[in-house]
Amino acid sequence: MANSATVNQKTLFGHPIGLYILFLTEMWERFSYYGMRAILVLYLVAETGADNPGLGWANESALVLYGWYTMFVYVASIPGGIIADKLLGQRKSVFVGGLLLVAGHSVLAIEQMWAFYTGLVLIVMGVGMLKPNISTMVGGLYPKNEQNKRDMGFYIFYMGINLGAAVSALLVGYVGEEFGWHYGFGLAGIGMALGQLVYMMGQKHLRHVGNLVVDTRSEEEKSESKNLLSAIFKHTNSIAGFTITALAGLAIWFLGGSWSYGLLVIGLAFAVGVGIVVYNDGNKIEKDRILVTYLSFLIIIIFWGAFEQAGGLMNLYASQKTDLMLGSFEVKASWFQSVNAIFILIFATIVGSIWVWWKNRGKESSSLFKMAIGVIIMGWGFFFMSAASAQYESAGASAMYWLVFAYLFHTLGELCASPVALSFITKLAPERWMAFMMGAYFAATGLGNKVAGLLGESASELGEFTIFTGIAVFCTVFGILVILILKPLKRLTHGAEEMEGTKNEETEGFELADQ
Repeated sequence: MANSATVNQKTLFGHPIGLYILFLTEMWERFSYYGMRAILVLYLVAETGADNPGLGWANESALVLYGWYTMFVYVASIPGGIIADKLLGQRKSVFVGGLLLVAGHSVLAIEQMWAFYTGLVLIVMGVGMLKPNISTMVGGLYPKNEQNKRDMGFYIFYMGINLGAAVSALLVGYVGEEFGWHYGFGLAGIGMALGQLVYMMGQKHLRHVGNLVVDTRSEEEKSESKNLLSAIFKHTNSIAGFTITALAGLAIWFLGGSWSYGLLVIGLAFAVGVGIVVYNDGNKIEKDRILVTYLSFLIIIIFWGAFEQAGGLMNLYASQKTDLMLGSFEVKASWFQSVNAIFILIFATIVGSIWVWWKNRGKESSSLFKMAIGVIIMGWGFFFMSAASAQYESAGASAMYWLVFAYLFHTLGELCASPVALSFITKLAPERWMAFMMGAYFAATGLGNKVAGLLGESASELGEFTIFTGIAVFCTVFGILVILILKPLKRLTHGAEEMEGTKNEETEGFELADQ
């Protein structure tokens, strides 16, 4: 059967109308998530006896929760992707995820501790079901041979993400800081409800995409992927990967004295095992492409480990160590969470056009190259935070423009790396594992968020200047190393980014179930 993208689709401005439905759905989902994220840490550290009381936590404790929460939000994308691939399909999984998110954000509006933790759990589950699958559906709207249009579709989709993020940090941040934290959480829930309504009303433009993929290979060929957990223990390489990771977790638990991180690594052992099972399930070309996709996840972890200082350490820095006065007007600390998104709306098409110009000149423009450049540019943004830290030490407060310059460089780096990474995965992943691979990408993002939390926690001991400068130097060196090994990495893609055919070899033997 033809790929879903070959179905005759109504278009608007040269793109399927389904893209704009997904654009609006994701815009409101990100409105809810980033609005809540903008005030989460501020709510945790706000004094209990203040006019707008919070939980009165110490900075370090707040950053610990922030790191765990943002990690699990994205790690949940792995089970969310598997559920989509094996049970529901992507379209239905997005619907279920949206319902969970509406419930989670609504519960956060209740001023009770049980409601606070319940809301966070529901949001973790909801993002896990929605985030990887809606991104995969965007890729499914375009035929495999329309790579440039697909890339531009992801840029448009990415602008929807950041339009929601920009507005939410301003509105939810203002309501949360001015009228009450729980009013802010409630406003985020209203945004998610609007997104769910848009998705339900736009189903007629999405019925051909995101349906459950039926594996039509022989029973022997597809037996490995039936039970992913048991399949881990059927092959030497998956057993080895699982065992090594699990032993590392046990060492962290018993020798390192940290049961929480030990359990985390033991849990990741199953993810490592499943990842190797997915790799074993492919033919030679698929295996090479899956391998380079896994290697790209390391870039993602490094990138987001640095970038996500925005919601934690940099958020607290804006609140506690930055001069927020413009004359007699006080800028809300949470508003800085919108700076990145506003810059994306300004620079997205400019950065995209620069890469087109660069490619037309015959220069290196592969996704991996763009991702490496993104890591370097984003890292340079932390040199501005180093300058801010130095100014704070000498003057007792730092200027707001350091934060603005830092977010500018973070944005330019993100525009080089993040939307390209999303498109890159849809080009390389086998159709039957598309949602899982997108889930694994977001899980890597989650691990990056946890790394961000760990770095933020260490700021109280090492000092912000050391943390910011260290991140800048490490990202620069890492990005250069990726560029140096670019050629062998590109060979593993087998020309996936230059495909001209209408059908990829890895899609043979699969059909879309009409559900």
